[in-house]
Amino acid sequence: MSKLPFKEKERLKWQCRRGMLELDCLLEHFLHEHYDQLPEQLQRAFRQLLREADPHLFHWLINAPEDAPDRYRELLQQMRT
Repeated sequence: MSKLPFKEKERLKWQCRRGMLELDCLLEHFLHEHYDQLPEQLQRAFRQLLREADPHLFHWLINAPEDAPDRYRELLQQMRT
């Protein structure tokens, strides 16, 4: 686990702002409440996840997490609980 410097966390917060309110809320909440406690591998997966297109994120987070690539499955499971 590593705690991010303020500037890095602000950059991630900006990346959490999407075109869908549902994603904004879910991603920002997870960043602020859980990101710092994640192991490095899941922090890395979260940063990679933020590079994905909104329709994919919505599908994986809301509708069908089982359709997500393997590299995101553990992270998505934590995000959905």
